[in-house]
Amino acid sequence: MSMRKLALITGASSGIGRDIARLAVADGYDLIIAADEPLIEVAAGLSGEGVDIQAVEADLATPGGIAELLAAASGRPIDVLVANAGHGLGHGFLDQNVAAWRHVIDTNITGTLLLLQPVLKHMVARGQGKVLITGSVAGHLAGSFQAVYNGTKAFIDSFAAAIGNELKHSGVTITCLKPGATDTNFFARAGMLDTKVGQAKKDDPADVAITGWEAMKNGEHSVVHGLKNKVQVLASGILSEATTAEMHRKQAEPGSSGSN
Repeated sequence: MSMRKLALITGASSGIGRDIARLAVADGYDLIIAADEPLIEVAAGLSGEGVDIQAVEADLATPGGIAELLAAASGRPIDVLVANAGHGLGHGFLDQNVAAWRHVIDTNITGTLLLLQPVLKHMVARGQGKVLITGSVAGHLAGSFQAVYNGTKAFIDSFAAAIGNELKHSGVTITCLKPGATDTNFFARAGMLDTKVGQAKKDDPADVAITGWEAMKNGEHSVVHGLKNKVQVLASGILSEATTAEMHRKQAEPGSSGSN
C-alpha cells in the first residue's frame, strides 16, 4: 500500500475539479478522481512519478454511484475530500423537465451529503482530515432563471458552515469554496450560452482552484474567490431577495446576451 496521503476529488473531469487534482498531485497526494464522464485522458494528464491515480466514472447523484466511489478507496484512509461535483440548469422553472431539475438536486445536495457523511465519520474517528466543498456565490442570490441551482448552493453554503461548526473540536476542517462565474463547461451544460452571464468574461478555473486549495490547507471556514464576487456577496446581505432576483434575471434570462 502507498505511504502517500490520499485525496478524493469529485467533479474532476474538467474545470475547477481538474485543476484542484493537479494541485493535489503537486503536493504529493495519491488520487481518486470521479466524474459522470470518462476520465482516462484526465488521469493520464495528472500522472506523476510514484503517484497512484484511480479514476471512477459514476453518477454521483445516485447512492450506487457514491457506493462505487467509496469502494475505490478499498478501506484506505481519505486524508482530503474535495466535494466538487455539481451542475446547473438554466431557463424558467416551469420550462424545466422534472428529471433534469431532480438530477441537479440529487447531484448538488443528496450525493454530496451521501459522500460527506461516511468520509467524515472516518476522519473524525482518526482525529484528522480536510474537506473542501464547492459552494457558490450563487447561494447568496435569488436565482431567477437558475432557481434550482442557486437554491442547492444556498443549501451547500449553509450546510458547510454548520457541519464545520459541529466538528470544530474534532481535528477535521471544513472549507467552503464560493466561486463566481468561472470559465468551465458549466454554462454549456446548463443551457445558458445565450445569456449575458454565459457570454461574459469569467474567472480562470486554475485561479479558483488555488484559492480553494490554499484555504482548505489553512483550515479556513469559507473563501470567496475574487474581489468582484466578494463585493457581490456583501451586497446580497443588504439588498432584498426581490432585488437580487431582478439583478440575476438580467444576467441569466434566456436571450439576455443580445440585450444592452
